[in-house]
Amino acid sequence: MSPQLREQFERLTLRLAELDATLADPAVAADIKRWRSLSREQSEVQGVVERWRRYRQREADLAEAREMQQAQDTDPELAEMAAEEIGSAQADLARLESELQTALLPRDPDDERNAFLEIRAGTGGDESALFAGDLARMYLRFCERAGLRTEVMSESPAELGGYKELVLRIEGERAYGTLRFESGGHRVQRVPVTESQGRIHTSACTVAVMPEPDDAEEVQLNPAELRIDTFRASGAGGQHVNKTDSAIRITHIPTGIVAECQDDRSQHRNKAKAMAVLVARLRDKERNERAAKEAATRKSLVGSGDRSDRIRTYNFPQGRLTDHRINLTLYKLGQIMDGDLGDVTVALAAARAAEQLQQLEAGGR
Repeated sequence: MSPQLREQFERLTLRLAELDATLADPAVAADIKRWRSLSREQSEVQGVVERWRRYRQREADLAEAREMQQAQDTDPELAEMAAEEIGSAQADLARLESELQTALLPRDPDDERNAFLEIRAGTGGDESALFAGDLARMYLRFCERAGLRTEVMSESPAELGGYKELVLRIEGERAYGTLRFESGGHRVQRVPVTESQGRIHTSACTVAVMPEPDDAEEVQLNPAELRIDTFRASGAGGQHVNKTDSAIRITHIPTGIVAECQDDRSQHRNKAKAMAVLVARLRDKERNERAAKEAATRKSLVGSGDRSDRIRTYNFPQGRLTDHRINLTLYKLGQIMDGDLGDVTVALAAARAAEQLQQLEAGGR
């Protein structure tokens, strides 16, 4: 284990002592909000420190066993016992070091949030819209497998099928953390259904995944900077939808960002949903701007999430998916399009963790 990591664990040991003393203060116990925050931190730090103490103990055990092995050259039985202890201690140290490194990785609090996932057709005309429909089906099936609930916030169907744009709300444990690396440009190579000559075409869609903001942490929007329009919802919905202006479109005038919702018959609920999407898009814009600044000084292994990035190619003739950020190639495109995205999401999360660990070992957090 590197000296830099050892120093961080020693600092955490001191922090645990500070937290124990602070939580014993009656004044802190009287402030419920602060007490809960410190208690959560104490619980997290305590788990890491306990592993660190166990690691140090096994290091001492290993050193003692090696000394015993060297001193017992004339006693085969004791030498064998020492060898067994050396093997056991080395295995424990390897496991504990891996656990400790994982525990130190920075956590994004947004990972635990629900998410909005939007898919937009790009270059490629009708074929791009059809591919957007295929991506929507892939994500819906993946979410179903992962136990995540989905809700259509807004949709703009294309004439020949698929979508010009689709916005989904995804709810469940680690919804954003699970799908966060899907943001970017998705390229498809295949023979379109409209192609009579059998030629392979290349089309593209963009996907954006945004964490849903908490009500208490919503961006404060100036009503004077919002334009709210009502209109009649399109598509299925019966007589009520056709006769009532229940759909809502909200435009944030300074940025030009637009969000709409027509899923609900209630204009009030549609407005609340559209506002939530708008706030998520504004927060996503801020995140992307911050990421772009950071990327100027340090290239991120899994990309900044910029929607203009080409992150992935779906090659149907070869049955191949390639994620360009981590050079991952899988020849199981049929299963992936049917929602089997697990290998992709796990590999992307592992790549991010490896990059974070490299930064930690270099002494930066």
